[in-house]
Amino acid sequence: MKRIRIAIMTLCFFLLYSCKKDEEVKTLRLAHGLDTNHPVHSAMVHLGTVLEQKSKGKLQVKIYPSGQLGAERECLELLQIGSLDITKVSAAVLENFVSEYKILSIPYLFKDKNHSHKVFDSSIGEELLSKGKPYLLKGLCFYDAGSRNFYSKDKPILSPESLNSLKIRVQKSNMAVSMVQLLGGSPTPISWGELYTALQQGVVDGAENNLPSFYTSKHYEVCKYYSFDEHTSVPDILLIGMNTWENLDDQEKIWLEEAAYESALFQRKAWAEAERIALQAIKKAGVDIIYPDKTPFTEKTKKIYDLFNDPETLRIIKEIKSIE
Repeated sequence: MKRIRIAIMTLCFFLLYSCKKDEEVKTLRLAHGLDTNHPVHSAMVHLGTVLEQKSKGKLQVKIYPSGQLGAERECLELLQIGSLDITKVSAAVLENFVSEYKILSIPYLFKDKNHSHKVFDSSIGEELLSKGKPYLLKGLCFYDAGSRNFYSKDKPILSPESLNSLKIRVQKSNMAVSMVQLLGGSPTPISWGELYTALQQGVVDGAENNLPSFYTSKHYEVCKYYSFDEHTSVPDILLIGMNTWENLDDQEKIWLEEAAYESALFQRKAWAEAERIALQAIKKAGVDIIYPDKTPFTEKTKKIYDLFNDPETLRIIKEIKSIE
C-alpha cells in the first residue's frame, strides 16, 4: 500500500511538473509562402534552433511553409490581428502597408551585394525595420533575396528597347510597375503561384525575379532567356506582429532579436550557394544567360527618384547611398 501511495504521489508530481513546464514554453507560429527547399526556409529552421538553444526551450518556433496559411498579404494581415506571430514578406509587398519600404525597390539603389548587406546591418537598417510599428508590424531582420533580373520566352532582354511591347509580370508593387513602365515594358501584376501557367499560355511574355526563384519555380522550362541586368535588390523581411512582440518579456525579445540576426547571417551563405546551384542547373537546361550593359537600364530608371519628394524619405535615400 505504501509503495502504491508513493507511486501515485510521484505520478502526480510528474504531471504537475509537466503541466508547469508546458505553461513556460511559448511557441511562435511562423508562416511563409516558400517551399521547404528554399534558403529562406532553411534560415527560419536555423532561427528556431538558435532561439530554442538561447532560451533553453522556453521559446520555440513552429513553421508553416508553402503558403499553408495564405500568401504574403494574408499573412501580414494575420500578424496585424494577432492570429499569426511571425512571417516573411518581400519589401515590395510590404510597401503597400508601410510606405517607407518602397525605397528598397528603387532600381540600382545599391552599389553591389556587399553594400546592401552593410545597409541592412546599419542603423538605417534598424530604422527601416521599426517603421512598421504604427501598423502593428515590427521588422526582425533582412533576408537576402539577391538581385532581380528579367527573363523572357521568345527573345532575350538585351537593352530597355528589348522590353518594348512585352507584357512583364511584376509583383503587386507600385515601384515595380513604375520601373517596368520607364523601361518601356507593359507591367502585369500576377500572383507568383499563377505565373507558370500565365507564361505557358502567353498571358505574359516574361517576368523578373532572382535566380533561385527562377530555378525552383521551374520557369526555366518556359523561359529560355535570363538577363542579368540586376535592376533591383529587394530584400525579404522577417516580421513579428506587435501583439506578439508586446507579450514577450525583455529577455525573450533579446533572445529573438539575436536569433533573427544569426539566421540572417546563415541565410546569406545559404543564398549564395542557392544562386550557384541555380545558375549551373539552368545552364544545363539550355537557358541562354545574358549579361547586358546596365548603363541604359540605369539611365532609363532615374526618373523614379521624382516619385520621392518628402524630406524624411530623401534623407533615408541619402544615408543609404553614403554607406561605404
